[in-house]
This record gives sequence, structure tokens and C-alpha cells, in this order.
Amino acid sequence: MAEETDLEIEEAGGGKKKLIIIIAAVVVILGGVAGFFLMSGSDEPVETLEEETAMVETPASGGATAETGSALYVAMPRPFVFNVPGASRDRIVQIKVQLLVRGDGNEEIAKKHIPLIEGTLLSVFSTTTADELSTSAGKETLRLTALDKVQAAMEGVEGSKVVERVLFTGFVMQ
Repeated sequence: MAEETDLEIEEAGGGKKKLIIIIAAVVVILGGVAGFFLMSGSDEPVETLEEETAMVETPASGGATAETGSALYVAMPRPFVFNVPGASRDRIVQIKVQLLVRGDGNEEIAKKHIPLIEGTLLSVFSTTTADELSTSAGKETLRLTALDKVQAAMEGVEGSKVVERVLFTGFVMQ
């Protein structure tokens, strides 16, 4: 009789263990499926920037309108890495750059002239110091100087500025 009750307890304990294992497995599987659906997205691009083909009125042209294309970003193929002198020691700087252009035509022109743009940006970056780059005002001055020089270079080659803004998407100084 004592042996029968021990068997019943062992069977009941084994059943509880099996039930806990099955519940845990179901929870893990459901969590995996939920994670898959939450992490997977649509293959179609999200349309956050709609075509900006608004007509802009320019006062200098006496009310004439100029068509502006959509904003597109052209990434430089590799980050710029260079040395800059500092007051106490020289520093290494890495800057990732993207260019804001308007319209598909300007995007193609910018991509065609990436070597010219890279050379222009390197010449601008090499004129700065670590002390200037340590402040946000110095970074902004460098960005604006880079924009002016890139626009001047593009004006000389293509006859138009092409690039609207130079953006620093990554900036590391060591």
C-alpha cells in the first residue's frame, strides 16, 4: 500500500514537471513568433519625405517661380579621417559627411563629382585645429566653410551650386 502511494506521488510530480516544461515551451515559441512579427517590417520603403515640388517665389526675379525638387541625401563613400594640431597635442578626427541636394538631377551630378567633393572637403578639414573643433561653434563654422567651398567647386565645374547643405552625420575626435 505504501508502495502504491509513492508511485502515485511520483506520477503526479512527473506530470507537473511535464506540464511546466510544456507551458515554458509554448511561452518561448509564442515569444519568438511575436518577436518575429514585431521585428520584421515591410519590404516597401516608408514614404516619410513626399515629393517637394512646391513652387517657390523669388523676390529677385520679380515674382517668377522656380521649381524645387525633393530633398535627397548623397553619402560620401567613406568617412574622412585626418590629424589636426592642438594646443597640448595633435588629435585624430573622423567625420562622416552627407550632402543635401534637391532633385534627381542634382543627385546624379553630386555622385558623378564625389572625388572633387572629397578633395574639397579634405582641403577644408585640413585647415582647422583641435581647439576649433572642440566647440559646437567651431564645428558649425567648419560645416559652413565646407559648404561654401563645395558649392564654389561645383559652380566652377557644373555651373550651378548643386549642394544645398553639408551635414556631419558622425563626428569623433580623439
